[in-house]
Amino acid sequence: MSLQPVTATAPDLSGVRIMSQAWRDVTFLHWRVTPGSVAPLLPAGTRPDVHDGSSWVGLIPFRMVGAGIGRGPAVPWLGTFAETNVRLYSVDERGRRGVVFRTLEASRLAVVLGARAAFALPSTWARMRVEAADGALTYSSRRRWPGPRTAATRVVVRPGAPLAAGDPLRDFLTGRWGLHTRAFGRTLHVPNSHETWPLQHAELLHLDETLVEACGVPGLGERPPDSVLYSAGVRAVFAAPHDARRPVRA
Repeated sequence: MSLQPVTATAPDLSGVRIMSQAWRDVTFLHWRVTPGSVAPLLPAGTRPDVHDGSSWVGLIPFRMVGAGIGRGPAVPWLGTFAETNVRLYSVDERGRRGVVFRTLEASRLAVVLGARAAFALPSTWARMRVEAADGALTYSSRRRWPGPRTAATRVVVRPGAPLAAGDPLRDFLTGRWGLHTRAFGRTLHVPNSHETWPLQHAELLHLDETLVEACGVPGLGERPPDSVLYSAGVRAVFAAPHDARRPVRA
């Protein structure tokens, strides 16, 4: 198995384009964890991806803007909403790196139902807000459906100076060109492409969260994240999923 290299630039995207979307005002909070602690949470045919011997758990709130289906235009209203995800880092049997979502909290119920039906993604409906004031961003979320309704987050960050390119850890955490999900009896890889993230320093002013523990990774909210980053955002394109255990046909 040849392991896909870590790159900040997307590889060529093959396959039929199935959706596009912009991710705006993105904050990345990450904690180091042992690979064994998250391995049971990954779908069959994948294992934890590691950097410097650690795997990572990400809590990532942002604004979804202008999501659309295929090559069509953005879907009015439904295509723009707040989202918070909890994600792990994975490698499949073909050596492709990706993310595994433990939850995608979204403020549009129709989007949640569509993601569950199409890709069996763990999307959940939540009451969410993203607010900007005095140079800081506040992200708040509380689960509506399905439970537990105690799953919630409040994150306040102040974006700082731009970061130079070429940091191996930042590339590992943000240069992710696909997701893995278990659907219809198979583990699927859904490739994506977008421009290189314009990353900035970020100061964490406040964190109150119970969402990560609800996703099966307890104790992280009790200690500061090991990495805090911010990006104004990128626009992403996704291609049709394929079996993670089989090679891609161009």
